[in-house]
Amino acid sequence: MQKRLNFYLLYAEKIQFLPVICRKDSSMPRGVFRMRLNCFSDSKFFSSSTPLAPIPLPSPKETHLWYVIPNEVKGESLLNKYMEILSPCEKENVFSMRGDEQRKSALLARTLVRTTIARYQINSSIQPISLKFRKSIHGKPEVDWQHCDHCEPSPLHFNISHTSSLIACGVTMNSPIGIDVEAKQRTVKHNVLTLARRYFSEPELQVLAAIKDPHLQHQEFIKLWTLKEAYVKALGRGFSGAPFKTFTVRFGSGIGESPHLSRYSNTEASEISVDMFDDPSDLTSNWQFMLLELAGSHYAAICTEKDVTSEGNKSGPMKLTVRKTIPFVEDECVSGTEAVRVLCGF
Repeated sequence: MQKRLNFYLLYAEKIQFLPVICRKDSSMPRGVFRMRLNCFSDSKFFSSSTPLAPIPLPSPKETHLWYVIPNEVKGESLLNKYMEILSPCEKENVFSMRGDEQRKSALLARTLVRTTIARYQINSSIQPISLKFRKSIHGKPEVDWQHCDHCEPSPLHFNISHTSSLIACGVTMNSPIGIDVEAKQRTVKHNVLTLARRYFSEPELQVLAAIKDPHLQHQEFIKLWTLKEAYVKALGRGFSGAPFKTFTVRFGSGIGESPHLSRYSNTEASEISVDMFDDPSDLTSNWQFMLLELAGSHYAAICTEKDVTSEGNKSGPMKLTVRKTIPFVEDECVSGTEAVRVLCGF
């Protein structure tokens, strides 16, 4: 069951930014999750020796986006293998989730992060289970290279986002990244404009209010939400550190050219910018965005810091490579296919 969008802020901070805590006095029986896994039928042969295909590191202006569709991941042996590469605290977090769907989603999210980072072979032949993680001062997850076995510090950045129906992980080099994915048909308990008045800026609210078609208004609301969430996560400060109302996402043919959000925000190649207020010195506009339709069913927003090392201190276009995966089973590059449609950004 999908969570209501008006509760998503609390859910996002709990799942995306909350440190994983081991509970020594946990009374949850360890057999519960394993028993629940029996509901997934084996559909693919899985070998524990199946290697992860190595992937070259992203270029300075490139973003890699990996995603997995939970409904396509089946087989008790495979899910149990995923459990084996998690840390004790991550396993505890999985066990603490209520319901099969939530436990599977948590398991796949941690598996996707570990297997994705391990593919890049930054430190020779690092294994997914060897990776260790920490939280930044504002709670953003990052790899703790200093405490990984036989690892050297790396300029790799990552960010994770998940719904019950799709989980994604973005990877960059030398550039902070934030991503968010939302189902296009995500339900909203309250009226869209009611939520917009609570969370969005006045210019964003005005544009949404001008859209009379309820379906289109709902779609534009979801798009805005993903972009704002990606931006906040790229900043690495969490919702409390950069409330949605303190900045406005704008669409236009060039940064700064459009004073308001565009009603035709699905125009290809239109650029996305952010205007800040309240405390402009506390936030930065040095970011670039991309908004995608993913797998025909989700919106995905990517926010990365601009590369100002180029000639003229201008950032070049963002290069994006998208791969669909079932870790240890199969990978597929879907860039340029119907599975990935760029709505706007660069």
